[in-house]
Amino acid sequence: MTGMEDWRSQFAQEAREERPDLALLCLLIGTEAEPELGQAGMDAAEIELDRLAGLVPYGPKDPVAWARALEKLLGEQYGFGGTPAEYGRLDSSLLHQVLRRRRGLPITLSVVWMEVARRAGAPVYGVALPGHFVVGFGDPGERVLADPFAGGRPMTGADAGLLVAGATGERLDPSLLLPADTLDIVLRVLNNIRAWAVARPEHSAVALWALDLALLLPSHPAKLRYERARVLIQRGEFRAGAGELEAYADVVEPVDRAAAEELRQQAMAARSRLN
Repeated sequence: MTGMEDWRSQFAQEAREERPDLALLCLLIGTEAEPELGQAGMDAAEIELDRLAGLVPYGPKDPVAWARALEKLLGEQYGFGGTPAEYGRLDSSLLHQVLRRRRGLPITLSVVWMEVARRAGAPVYGVALPGHFVVGFGDPGERVLADPFAGGRPMTGADAGLLVAGATGERLDPSLLLPADTLDIVLRVLNNIRAWAVARPEHSAVALWALDLALLLPSHPAKLRYERARVLIQRGEFRAGAGELEAYADVVEPVDRAAAEELRQQAMAARSRLN
């Protein structure tokens, strides 16, 4: 296998583990964006997470104390945080680059917080609020929320409600505060990468590999097959794109025969562009 195929195989295997390793999966995403990262680069990132965890003050802590310890270390001492400009950068979605630059999107900064805190023994988890990922410390009944994008600033329930209202116009549903699943976090990271690439057609190759990785996850939206087909056709890979459309039509047909027929018509149109 080539190096890329090897990393993808490892990604697919790790995603199917009983307890997938969030840091490893995020670093394997980095090998797609920067093939030169390699095993040495991934090992260096893991070592940095271990080093930062070793700097968290030792001793028993309640959720408030854990949140404050991570805010002081990562936000204040090391300057991890975000700015609006990070939304225009691919490397804001890459864990190894976020560790290097100390800047990133809310979700990748939250991965740093979670991985450092977990290694230090904290009861920590991700909280997938719409449009703005944060972290929680403690059991759901005593949770303390923190916003790594704001340097680890503590958040109240009202703060979370304002974020949700700003993103969706709706009230905060308590279910949104439950711990996020590891693979859902990984899929959200990949969604951010795809959104970045879709806004920049010259980077269609990035959209394609982000889709390829998302499709390797054991559970993913079926519509990703359609999106992958559209990217392939955009890139001039008409035969491959048509094949994806036909495969997606087979999935859709049992529930929507008319939509399946439309997909097959699109596949025929793509094949006609081969001549």
